[in-house]
Amino acid sequence: VFSIVVFGSIVNEGYVNRLDETEEYCIYNRNHNACNYGITVGVLAFLSCLLYLALDAYFPQISSVKDRKKAVLSDIGVSAFWAFLWFVGFCFLTNQWQASKEEDDPMNEGGDAARAAITFSFFSIFTWVGQAFLAYQRFRLGADSALFSQDYMDPSQDSGMPYAPYTNEEDATDAVGTYQQPPPADAFDTETQGYQTQNY
Repeated sequence: VFSIVVFGSIVNEGYVNRLDETEEYCIYNRNHNACNYGITVGVLAFLSCLLYLALDAYFPQISSVKDRKKAVLSDIGVSAFWAFLWFVGFCFLTNQWQASKEEDDPMNEGGDAARAAITFSFFSIFTWVGQAFLAYQRFRLGADSALFSQDYMDPSQDSGMPYAPYTNEEDATDAVGTYQQPPPADAFDTETQGYQTQNY
């Protein structure tokens, strides 16, 4: 959402012209590089968000441990990279906005859009840093659990017992319990059911 606001503000109201000129210039100190940077970073960040949203939805279907690990590591790297790009963009746009001259925009057109792009560039830094932190937590969680483990872990070796041990109802004092013998062979009608008794 922040990236849409940034590139949308610059595309819609980021180019102005003087009264005696017909050609439009970037509102940020008439520097086209500032507008181009804001638009490019905004569009690419939006596409990156869509890509990782789709990856996040598809993540439970990834069965390969290596692919899961690569997906989480790429999420960390891409999020940190975008946080850096937004920091650069915020500094660049702020610097060029401060250097802008009033005579370049005498009607003060697009000033709110320019400030909105700078503000949401600033918010985007923390959003991407937070995303990188959450991805790092996911990586740590996966490293500690079976999410990325390639080794087979026997459930019986687990310290926590998910089920209560078997106990005999007749002998509640016996913690382990005893095995109950199968019913006698004549309890089943072997001719009608087709059951064959087995000797143990």
